Amino acid sequence: MLSILNLNIKNKIIFIRSDLNVPIDLNGNIISDIRIKLSLPTIKYALNKGCKIIIASHLGNPIEGKFNKLLSLKKISIYLAKVLNHKVILKKNYLNGLKFKNNEIFLLENIRFNIGEKDNNAILAEKYASLCDIFVMDAFATSHRIHASTYGIIKFAKQSCAGILLINEIKNLTRFLKNPLKPIISIIGGSKISTKFNILKKLSELSDKVIVGGGIANTLIALNNNIGNSLYEPNAILLAQEIIQKYKNIIIPIDCIVSTTISNDSLIKEKKINNILKNEKILDIGHKTINIIQNEIKKAKTILWNGPVGVFEFKNFRKGTESIINAIVNNNIFSIVGGGDTLAALELFNVCNKISYISTGGGAFLKYIEKNKLPVISLLKNISQN
Repeated sequence: MLSILNLNIKNKIIFIRSDLNVPIDLNGNIISDIRIKLSLPTIKYALNKGCKIIIASHLGNPIEGKFNKLLSLKKISIYLAKVLNHKVILKKNYLNGLKFKNNEIFLLENIRFNIGEKDNNAILAEKYASLCDIFVMDAFATSHRIHASTYGIIKFAKQSCAGILLINEIKNLTRFLKNPLKPIISIIGGSKISTKFNILKKLSELSDKVIVGGGIANTLIALNNNIGNSLYEPNAILLAQEIIQKYKNIIIPIDCIVSTTISNDSLIKEKKINNILKNEKILDIGHKTINIIQNEIKKAKTILWNGPVGVFEFKNFRKGTESIINAIVNNNIFSIVGGGDTLAALELFNVCNKISYISTGGGAFLKYIEKNKLPVISLLKNISQN
């Protein structure tokens, strides 16, 4: 892919599609800023080249055509102005053109407020492209989406390229796919096995061991055990059965932490997975499972992790996730971690700087590993070669 680092961008108008889709509380405060921080190198590079900068991002999944104050980028514009030490103006009306008075940065209001964004409307994409000299795709986490601001704009822009973040994402994921140090351990959590069925198959083929947690593990456990009131997918039992029968390198929890409630004050019990009562929920892995996982991680040379193994937001159910983090950071291994909840866990335990590579993608992260390509990246590669 053509990189922003290989182009003469001096004094050009640059449209950067970033991913500033960060969790925000009901008071409008940013809960986790890691995605914004990882987006800054491209913005700073363009600033240093004297560019006029337009930044676009979505936030959440609003109804197109309707302004939603809770999903406005207002707080993000304030945050960017502070960390960049630069004037950042939030623009609500921009589709008919933008006029730069000084060297301010324009942050476009939530791109998903626009009708036609998610349908990749060609007229909308062309309007985006008309705003700039160069389009810079830097939102890896949305590069599996064929939207107007991620895919359509590339077809109309005078020139398009990849940003620093996007280049780094592909470089590190390619390292995992093409030239990994073995043994490889993959850790997959999350609530639904149905949405991660294909990636589970792919990782089972790529990895020496695959560790499962969360609702995915519960569905696999439910094949042969009563899992009480735990989160799982009864309609995905056949998928779970296929995975277990075909792949023998999947590690399923053998014990767990259960409770009848989910809070910091919950009464908890540690149990074997074949001894769970009807009103109990599996909310974390037990110490025997933790020991097995830690021993596997000690043998590993490469770790890929997406999805916590317990409800780590509550102190009573974070031991499993914390133990995995400690095992990874205490071993000299190449580690790639992706997915919003997993990144939040890294931030909670203040270990972001101890992970080899943090991917901003969740769905895109897994899709790229599964297929070794994504629509936006394929398009960027094609135009780079022509």
